[in-house]
Amino acid sequence: MSRSKKQISLSRRQLLVGGGSLASALALAQVVHAEGTKGLTLGTARPFSYDWLKERARALAKEPYVPPPKPNPEIVQKIDYEEHGRIRFKPEYALFADGPGQFPVTFFHLGKNFPKTVHMHVVIAGEAKEIVYRPEYFNMPADSPARHLPENAGFAGFRFQESRKGHPGRKGEILDWRKNDWVAFLGASYFRAIGSDYQYGISARGIAIDPAVAGVAEEFPDFTNFYIETPTDDSNEVTVYALLEGPSITGAYRFKMWRDQAVTMEIEKELHLRKDVERLCIAPLTSMYWYSETMKTTAIDWRPEVHDSDGLAMWTGSGERIWRPLNNPPRVIVSAFSDERPRGFGLMQRDRSVANYLDGVAYERRPSLWVEPIGDWGKGTVQLIEIPTDDEIYDNIVAAWVPSEPARAGQSMTYRYKLYWQAEEPEPGPLAKAVALRIGRGGEPGKPRPGDRRKFVVEFLGGPLTNLPEGTLPEAVVTLSRGEVSNVFTEAVPNDVPGHWRAQFDVAAQGADPVEIRLYLRLAGEALSETVLYQYHPF
Repeated sequence: MSRSKKQISLSRRQLLVGGGSLASALALAQVVHAEGTKGLTLGTARPFSYDWLKERARALAKEPYVPPPKPNPEIVQKIDYEEHGRIRFKPEYALFADGPGQFPVTFFHLGKNFPKTVHMHVVIAGEAKEIVYRPEYFNMPADSPARHLPENAGFAGFRFQESRKGHPGRKGEILDWRKNDWVAFLGASYFRAIGSDYQYGISARGIAIDPAVAGVAEEFPDFTNFYIETPTDDSNEVTVYALLEGPSITGAYRFKMWRDQAVTMEIEKELHLRKDVERLCIAPLTSMYWYSETMKTTAIDWRPEVHDSDGLAMWTGSGERIWRPLNNPPRVIVSAFSDERPRGFGLMQRDRSVANYLDGVAYERRPSLWVEPIGDWGKGTVQLIEIPTDDEIYDNIVAAWVPSEPARAGQSMTYRYKLYWQAEEPEPGPLAKAVALRIGRGGEPGKPRPGDRRKFVVEFLGGPLTNLPEGTLPEAVVTLSRGEVSNVFTEAVPNDVPGHWRAQFDVAAQGADPVEIRLYLRLAGEALSETVLYQYHPF
């Protein structure tokens, strides 16, 4: 549904239900026309439950990690982005194409960016059967390199198509399930959903291991096995289980997913550490931010803005609402926001104006992604990792929860949370929201502009600002980690939009070290807006 981002897919360990090799599975494979699987070749049935999967992950954590072989790498490397896009799964072979349930499942082919086999299973009445790869499941050009792969090459991932009953589209049209999907699992432990505006963008991950740790290579554990539960009715809920494995970790996952106007997921995972991990990222989100109205290098690109997300929103355990606009920083920057029992956080796309993007890939419709913890997550930090980028093809933003307790080999832990793929937070706060941040030259028009000052203009919208008595000016409360602030004032934005205000102030700071800015609006001692935190890099 949208232009894909570059994704990294590292090695997956080959693992069959109950052990054994892919060749032995094929030897046991048979054509079975069980409910929902017509036309697919399935392996031998074996008992399956989430408890079994958790025990499997627990046992694997005690064994050495064995990287999986990549099938026919010399051929798979030829299936580049363009070639991969020409290979399409045939709808008539979709799992649940004729039911049960609403949502058929199709599968992704191997390719240069997704070179490792991921085992797919269908769960029927407490038994799992592997779905065996066959080249005839795919439409591919006559000259496609994929035609030279053996019949046991395997799949790279899967996706749920839209409802067979006809899901209404963004403009009220009925979507053809054969051409439209709503969630996809592809590459390492990455997965995405389209949200309420029918557009892919931001990604989530099952886990992130040591991103942006100095001197340590980031590890990308893989979902090596998926178990897709056969629906028992035509509800809008689907359930998928996954086995995760990497050099430092194993895990058992259960995904319950709902397709309404938006997409909601409830995730439970049990993790087991093989090794110490310096930065263990729970519920990691991955997005792209190149530039926005905040600050744009002259002639860097013709479009006004390019980003999948424009800020990190947080709802702390104490109840404070925080907005942190994103940066494309001069170097890798990790920001940590301490909290206890967080209520939620997410990478949001607040700017929904088509005129601010002017791009056919519909950045204005990219979903926001909100994490809602279930249960007590204790103490830790919401960490924001910002990586410099000079193009939109790279995901350069990571946000995740990092527990305060060190992650040590031998530990096991369980987390539950919900993911909301939609336009805004699922429970918007009552305060005014920050909707834009702009930076320019400091000083006043018609007077010499000091070279060491920058002017900040932050726009707020809604909440208590909508009902301010005429003539009332909210107060802008600005604090800095270093430097001086001056010329602070507020005013209504002159566009006749009720509750649309802006705060202006100048910042002067010597040296290149970042300046942490904190801002909110208040009146008579009461907060009118969420708190804006921004990391300013003097230039």
